[in-house]
Amino acid sequence: MFQYEQEAAIEQDREDLIGLLKLRFGTLEPQVIEAIYQLDDYETIERLILVGANAPDFKTFLEELEEGKGTFRIVGERFNPLESIAGNGDTDGTKQK
Repeated sequence: MFQYEQEAAIEQDREDLIGLLKLRFGTLEPQVIEAIYQLDDYETIERLILVGANAPDFKTFLEELEEGKGTFRIVGERFNPLESIAGNGDTDGTKQK
């Protein structure tokens, strides 16, 4: 893959991640969008797309965003998006009243 193709793929993945997060959690703070635009590692962005799709709440996603580069296994109840629904929680990690 040429350098410009790789950069275009990374840019598209950043936009996909932001779109996914907005769809799941609503409006994003500018600091979060800026942090995503600082990412330049394809594997990290791909991992965060998986995290964004499976994290039960936005707080869990933010914790993973702060982890930085590296390979992680996305397993366990922490990444069970149905847990918050089954437990009457909300997608922002708070319990419904």
